[in-house]
Amino acid sequence: MSIIKKTRQWTSHSIGSSFQHNIFYMFIRIGGWRLAYFILYFVVLYYILFRPSVRDKCRYYLSRRFPGEKSIKRLISSYRLSLELGKVLIDRAVIGILGTDRISISFNDWDALNGLIKEGKGVIFLMAHVGSWQWALSTLPLLKVPVNMVIHREEGDVDMHYFEHRSMEQPYRVIDPEGFLGGTLEMIEALKKGEVLCIMGDRLFGNLKNTLSVRFLGEGALFHFSAMKIASISGAPVVVIFPYKKDATQYGFKMAKVIRVPAGLGRSGDRFQPYVEEYVRALEDFTMEYPFQFFNFYDMWKIP
Repeated sequence: MSIIKKTRQWTSHSIGSSFQHNIFYMFIRIGGWRLAYFILYFVVLYYILFRPSVRDKCRYYLSRRFPGEKSIKRLISSYRLSLELGKVLIDRAVIGILGTDRISISFNDWDALNGLIKEGKGVIFLMAHVGSWQWALSTLPLLKVPVNMVIHREEGDVDMHYFEHRSMEQPYRVIDPEGFLGGTLEMIEALKKGEVLCIMGDRLFGNLKNTLSVRFLGEGALFHFSAMKIASISGAPVVVIFPYKKDATQYGFKMAKVIRVPAGLGRSGDRFQPYVEEYVRALEDFTMEYPFQFFNFYDMWKIP
């Protein structure tokens, strides 16, 4: 069922001030990721014990992923989830401050991905806030085609992307989903040129008329079908792809699914339901395999 309303429940603002972030950047310059990780264990413990708002933000997801957890176990899970997010943010700063050679990333499906690009209709990467997606995008120039990222960055956000730590070229062109017509015209134009379009499928922007309720971790949650509608218009394949953290210095890329959306499905959300459900099932499978690498800290199950 499509839902019509304009609202956004989440925020991209980072926890901590610019000063606190700069302290961690200093630790990285002095002692690399090891020193930053060491400090992180204590910082996360402080936030989990003394900042109830942080525990609340973890609860939305953890209560669905681990519905039987109580008190101490939930506290530990909140700590682990927040710690993994902190490590990912440190890793992102490490490659910006110390260089991209400090962390490696492996992806076994380059040939399959290049085959999809060679079809000439562009490719839609339908991603999620898992692992270090910003770092993963730095590898996309290997595809030899321009990359476009649909992303909204709020004014006052102090968390720096890896390329902002030094004079590095931004690896992708930004399309703001809260711009004119939600950036749809820019997205379609990029696909017509055979380019890569990256869209986050797990957060909502603008008018919720482009959303569907899909069962996720046992309960209905809102997901937009804009990516599927654009795929139907352009003929581009939808590649569900998730980056994930393997260990302290290694990441992996997981190409979970390729979704082919038929042409001419129109505007009705109901016609896109099966394809959105394919994405959600892939995301659910990811959370089963990597339960502490899903970083959506808002109540996505709260349906207006």
